[in-house]
Amino acid sequence: MAMFDLRRHVTAAKQAASVAAALDAQTKAQTLLAIADALDARRAELQAANAADLAAAERAGLAAPLRDRLALTDKTLDAMIDGVREIAAQPDPIGEISELKRRPNGLLVGRMRIPLGVIAIIYESRPNVTVDAAALCLKAGNAVILRGGSEALHSNQALGQVMGEVLARRELPPALITVIPTPDRAVVAELLTFDNLIDLVIPRGGKELIRFVAEHSRIPVIKHFEGVCHTYLDATADPALAVPVVVNAKAQRPATCNATETLLVHAAAVARCLLPVAQALVAAGIELRACEQTRRALCEQGFASEKVVAAQPSDFGCEFLDHILAVKVVADYTEAVAHIRTYGSNHTEAIITGDYATAMRFIRDVNSSTVLVNASTRFADGQQLGLGAEIGISTTKLHAFGPMGARELTTQKFVVFGDGQTRP
Repeated sequence: MAMFDLRRHVTAAKQAASVAAALDAQTKAQTLLAIADALDARRAELQAANAADLAAAERAGLAAPLRDRLALTDKTLDAMIDGVREIAAQPDPIGEISELKRRPNGLLVGRMRIPLGVIAIIYESRPNVTVDAAALCLKAGNAVILRGGSEALHSNQALGQVMGEVLARRELPPALITVIPTPDRAVVAELLTFDNLIDLVIPRGGKELIRFVAEHSRIPVIKHFEGVCHTYLDATADPALAVPVVVNAKAQRPATCNATETLLVHAAAVARCLLPVAQALVAAGIELRACEQTRRALCEQGFASEKVVAAQPSDFGCEFLDHILAVKVVADYTEAVAHIRTYGSNHTEAIITGDYATAMRFIRDVNSSTVLVNASTRFADGQQLGLGAEIGISTTKLHAFGPMGARELTTQKFVVFGDGQTRP
């Protein structure tokens, strides 16, 4: 720690933020495209660094779903590179003036979108966050400080080096994208004290990390809290639609924050939907932690499996991030919504229904950051929702809520145009 001067890096980022704020749209877009090209050209180097992290993770006994999140596969790199190019192609949010209104005294009052300044991202496991966050912050005219987890140290350093070299070639301050080069945990605590240099902190990771940042930060925090996501099969749910959607929501990538963790089944849908959904989930390797009514119904329908076990109260409201799904039968729509309000984390919820009125009621009644109708919770993702990538999924309702793209990394100031008005 003594060898690493964090204040010097943060101060450099503060100075670089003024450069970022002044960059024109074309320069930012061209820089992002150059970053995408460099990442593509240096795949082998990036994957070699990632292999070192994966080997260390396996030696340390990191769970398989977490190793999956750590891996820089060709598919992951493709998505990362495509995301950077999509961000480059988006309209530049900075300088946009909106809500222009003429006051009775002739003043023209509007709002101009401006950068936030310096953003610190503190995150775990997923090295793609390094590139997503850097690209979005640059697009929004911010400097970014990236502090990833120790398990991805080699990957993050390699990604940071590629991006830093692009900035240097384009004669831009390398401090626009600062990747903290040490796994020392004391760095996080120190970083949170620089409220005169950093404008916003965004933590992404487990409960302990987010709680630590929220409790110790002198800087405003947007929480990317746990994803206790629900899928609700309503009374009119069609099993032909429900089966693939629920299996995708749980089994496609169980370790992600937008994977469904609890399945709620309306009592009127049990006879029609529960058995085929349960069979498909178990076939996909999912353990079902089922309420007594669910287990009884499956038994009556002739489905016996060691993958169906009795749910404990703690299973509801739990973010498993694994091949585990809590299942509960609810009496009606009202009980389903009450369960989500009690156990959800304001992240993502989905309803499977054939009734338009119920669907519209659900999107009004459920106030999570993303609410879906007849679609997998896995779509709660910045790239899937057209943001190019995301800085995180905010479960904090102030400033930003849900997947955060470049626009959510800006704020607005008032601009006023007059022709000599004075206040009486």
